Amino acid sequence: MNSISRYSLYIFIFLTISGCTGSRRAIREPLRQQGASYLFNKLKENELKFNSLSAKFTATYYKDKKKTNLSGQLRIKRDSIIWISITPMLGIEMVRFMLTPDSIKYLNRINSTFMIRDFKYINLLLNKTIDFDMAQAFLTGNDFSLYDTTMFRASVEKQEYKLSTTNRRKLKRFVRRSEEEISIPLQSIWLDPESFKISKVVLKEADRDSRKVVAEYGDFEAIDDHKIPRKLDYYIETDKEKVRIKIEFTKIQLDYHLSYPFSIPGTYTEMEVLKAK
Repeated sequence: MNSISRYSLYIFIFLTISGCTGSRRAIREPLRQQGASYLFNKLKENELKFNSLSAKFTATYYKDKKKTNLSGQLRIKRDSIIWISITPMLGIEMVRFMLTPDSIKYLNRINSTFMIRDFKYINLLLNKTIDFDMAQAFLTGNDFSLYDTTMFRASVEKQEYKLSTTNRRKLKRFVRRSEEEISIPLQSIWLDPESFKISKVVLKEADRDSRKVVAEYGDFEAIDDHKIPRKLDYYIETDKEKVRIKIEFTKIQLDYHLSYPFSIPGTYTEMEVLKAK
């Protein structure tokens, strides 16, 4: 390598390192003065705010080295209803879900069966803790809205902000009478330093690495002054299985009048109660 090329390379390396260092320093500066509260205020300012949301989607489901392609529709009435219709690529509805803060309803068009249960039953079946607020947040790229925000630690990792906490509890005023006290053992949230949108969330068990939920968000689209993730990537790992679901939204609409149809035909039979594994 001649001296000019070597000199140019040194300059490039120096500028790259200086740029990264300066960027890291600029990102860290607000944390020194305000800490995690600065990040949470920015997160909330830039969260997706809506009354209703609808989108078409395509999805790929991975399990046991098998891949299944699906498509469907998603409709959300904020804090009230999550409605999902799933179809195979042939376009005929296969299943329909409707989630509310109290219940999960499931309709299987293929087997002519249905199920209506509460979240307590679903959590027992899956051996996981989830509620309506969590499900809504995971689908929209928002933070959980009914949980404590005071115990987070703020840091910078790979040029993104990171919030971490242990034993994040659901606020008592939002705990329903029939609901056991819910807490999240370990949670980490990564934020884009410019938009303060969530890019990644990880939930883990405190004493084991084999049980976790990871959600990643990308390809944000500006709609009505909001940035909405079009690509969602979920990874779920338990002691017994690993599942990945990749979703891409199209035709996203906010605050349109929506219907959430869910009726059970008289010829359908109720599914047998499944036992927890």
